[in-house]
Amino acid sequence: MNVPGNLKYTNNHEWTLVDGDVATIGITEYAAGELGDVVYVELPSVGDTAVKGDSIGTIEAVKTVADIYSPVSGEVVEVNEALADTSELVNKDPYGEGWIVKIKLSDPAELDGLLSPEDYKKLV
Repeated sequence: MNVPGNLKYTNNHEWTLVDGDVATIGITEYAAGELGDVVYVELPSVGDTAVKGDSIGTIEAVKTVADIYSPVSGEVVEVNEALADTSELVNKDPYGEGWIVKIKLSDPAELDGLLSPEDYKKLV
């Protein structure tokens, strides 16, 4: 199982990569594997407000539907439009082309509550 060392993680299997005051968010390889083949991703809209711990969209797989929970609070500044036509990117490249949303942080201190790669490995 791939757990990149440069990311922060949640108990709900989302990952976060921070660049300045913007967090890129996706789901982990573990979560993508548990969901199975992703067939649709419901994304928030640019300009929406994300609240840490609240749902910001859903992922529909062949067998189930799962919420995507925001690891941070802030404004949605970009969504991965490629997922509209190629939702399978979430399975094929969850830490790269399969990213889901970018959020401008309103409270960078929230990052302190996320899991380190080591802690995430223990969780799964």
